[in-house]
Amino acid sequence: MTDSVGKWAVGNSYGPVLTQTDLYMLDGVDLELHPILSATDGGFQLIFNIVTGSTTGYSADARDRDIPFTAKDEPATLPRVDQLIIVTDLSPWCTIVKNPQGVTLSDVCTTLWRDYTDNAVTDKELEVLPPRVQDQIKRFASGTASSGWSAYYSPAPTAVPRLKRADWLRERQYFEKLHKRDSYVKQRLGYSAPNIFVLSLSQYY
Repeated sequence: MTDSVGKWAVGNSYGPVLTQTDLYMLDGVDLELHPILSATDGGFQLIFNIVTGSTTGYSADARDRDIPFTAKDEPATLPRVDQLIIVTDLSPWCTIVKNPQGVTLSDVCTTLWRDYTDNAVTDKELEVLPPRVQDQIKRFASGTASSGWSAYYSPAPTAVPRLKRADWLRERQYFEKLHKRDSYVKQRLGYSAPNIFVLSLSQYY
């Protein structure tokens, strides 16, 4: 698990929190992503379900039980920033995580969860997808999604609940990691910045 007495420990010994303006003015600044978010912490693997908001952890040294997410209040990056921007190639939305005291691991998880469960998918957003994919999302939202070819040939449900952004992800509900992918970010947003990260999600933990 992340060393709580190391450089990521909660405390007041860090430098100032960088704003979005600071990042643009400080040419060439690089942000170090917390190893739990980058999935490089060898002792703790975050298990975060973006649909339920549940956060816990896994360790190879304790395979018989879940590990508490005790590092949740540690800074998400060093230097600390007051804003992180998160995109994923699995959805068209951009999640902005804010904390004037510095974005924490908990802020990242909570904001992603709220963004994908509180916000509905509009008709125009849904219409950009092929009809087959629209149908898959509706089936997943209604709880009638099934495996195999029957999922494509069974009659669609007559009553579809209001679609949430989380439904768009379908089975890809689990946080995998954040990482830098500037070429994709520039293609997606038209620009890149040190505090923009790409979210990878997985089907199963």
